[in-house]
Amino acid sequence: MRHRTADLDGPVHYLDFGGTGKPLLMVHGLGGSAINWMAVGPEIANSYHALALDLAGFGQTPLFRRLAAVGANAGLVHEFIEKVIGEPVVIMGNSMGGHIAVLEAAINPSWVDAAILVDPAIPGVHVTRPEPARLGVMAALTIPGLAEILLDRRVRVLGPEGLVHETLAIVCADPSRVPAEVVEAHIRLMQERDRLGRQNGRAFLQASRSIGLRMADPRFWTQVAKVRAPTLVIHGSLDALIPLAAARELARRRPDWTLEVLDGVGHVPMMETPERFMSALNAWSAYRIARETGLPPAEAS
Repeated sequence: MRHRTADLDGPVHYLDFGGTGKPLLMVHGLGGSAINWMAVGPEIANSYHALALDLAGFGQTPLFRRLAAVGANAGLVHEFIEKVIGEPVVIMGNSMGGHIAVLEAAINPSWVDAAILVDPAIPGVHVTRPEPARLGVMAALTIPGLAEILLDRRVRVLGPEGLVHETLAIVCADPSRVPAEVVEAHIRLMQERDRLGRQNGRAFLQASRSIGLRMADPRFWTQVAKVRAPTLVIHGSLDALIPLAAARELARRRPDWTLEVLDGVGHVPMMETPERFMSALNAWSAYRIARETGLPPAEAS
């Protein structure tokens, strides 16, 4: 696993897991980073040239006069594919990264050979009213200034290690299943980002407000309809952030896509149960055929 940096109107950090096959680009979710993929990246590199980037304002990619809104980071992903990778990719995105993967496949179809959506952030058919305490926090996040103060205070109270463990408790059905080295890498990254102070939360707030608006926008389904690439959806049955019903709605609208449900798993299966995640990925015919023949999935089938 090598750390690399590209210059795309500012530095963009990414991880190169190696591999000599077709490029497979991994895109993390809200509040995540490239290291979200470190438990599966090396195995993916056995079949593909595996890459994972840090979106603007996340991981080790600074905002650098850029925006962290979904549309802006979707543009950054395409620029990375076009200028750094230079050929069509298999794109894999988790949560907000899954939303971005749909946009890339819909808007730039010639650059996407296949898509893998991991608990993607998409409009849901059933919305559960949040608990009153969480509803208050969500409301506060919409108020400029107050949101930054609350987020900064939360970081200072919990500290990097506490914040990582709290986040894992939210995104995992069983946080104890996350490999120790993955937890340690996230704590080290959080310690590095802790020095950013208020800048640390600016990207998170921009992105969270943006994805919240997009998940309430029915025009997203128009983008889903435009996707031509073979697509696999992997979803944890116990995802507390994006309900399984949303993934089933996605499969209903696109019956040509493949849905794999991982029972008893949360929002980040590639971190929580990497072996089961890779089993689901390896079982998908488009992934397996392209891996074995070296051809783009659509061409291999």
